[in-house]
Amino acid sequence: MSDYLVRATALEGKLRAFACITTETVREITDRHGTLALASAALGRTLTMGSMMGVTLKGRETITLKISGDGPLGQITVTADSSGHVRGFVQNPHVELPPKDGIVFGDVEKLDVGAGVGQGFLYVIKDLGLKEPFVGSVPLYSGEIGEDFLLYFAQSEQIPSAVGLGVLMEKDQTVKAAGGFLIQLLPGVSDEDINYIEEQIKQFPHITSLLVQGLTPEDILRRLIPGEVDIKERIDIGHRCDCSRERFERGLLSLGPTEISSIIEEDKHAELVCHFCNEKYQFDEEQLKTLHEQSLQR
Repeated sequence: MSDYLVRATALEGKLRAFACITTETVREITDRHGTLALASAALGRTLTMGSMMGVTLKGRETITLKISGDGPLGQITVTADSSGHVRGFVQNPHVELPPKDGIVFGDVEKLDVGAGVGQGFLYVIKDLGLKEPFVGSVPLYSGEIGEDFLLYFAQSEQIPSAVGLGVLMEKDQTVKAAGGFLIQLLPGVSDEDINYIEEQIKQFPHITSLLVQGLTPEDILRRLIPGEVDIKERIDIGHRCDCSRERFERGLLSLGPTEISSIIEEDKHAELVCHFCNEKYQFDEEQLKTLHEQSLQR
């Protein structure tokens, strides 16, 4: 099943919901960074949330999610846009910790993501094309990612929400399944409907187990939400990075002729790596000399 997201409404427009499968996207991004299971789980959950929050934007608006904890994983950074494109990285991709509660590794839910993330803050940065981006932040509640976004929606956006995020790992530390859902209650929802959703979530299987069984994002929303679910939109999800050789050339030029000359004398070449996609850009001595000449003319 290719990665995609659905946006839906229910309860006469008093509820909006998103659900997605992100397996291929999370697998590609974690493969690019060579993450071990713990980092894959933390980064994959954040990528999945980024996908759902990104499609709430318009046009060329973008959103950046930063999870800055004091745990060994370091900072997790994800950016997404309104078209379903997402990218991201984790500062320390090779962290290993004992399984949570001493349970044998194999199920990502037993990975101790909270210990890997630690205490700190969740930042949501929305670039809406204005002079300054909107920045919201909350303290990390548990470091388990989903619970931290629940706190963000409640405190920063004042929207009662339900969140499910999951990344299921194989024993060889490859991604088997990834996906998530986001349900948001708008003014006017009855107590009866709220109680129904709460009960459904309490007994709801882990989302990755449903994806492995072949359930679709549409199926998942229909199991969670009472009454008719109106699917408004289906959006393909995928990894896309906006890095390029030209962008890194501009970065080298911005160093100035003295610094470029120093690189030529000391290293004879430069290898620049994109943090987001791990793509490597090589510049040999002749290419650096050309850039040096260009910098002298600026």
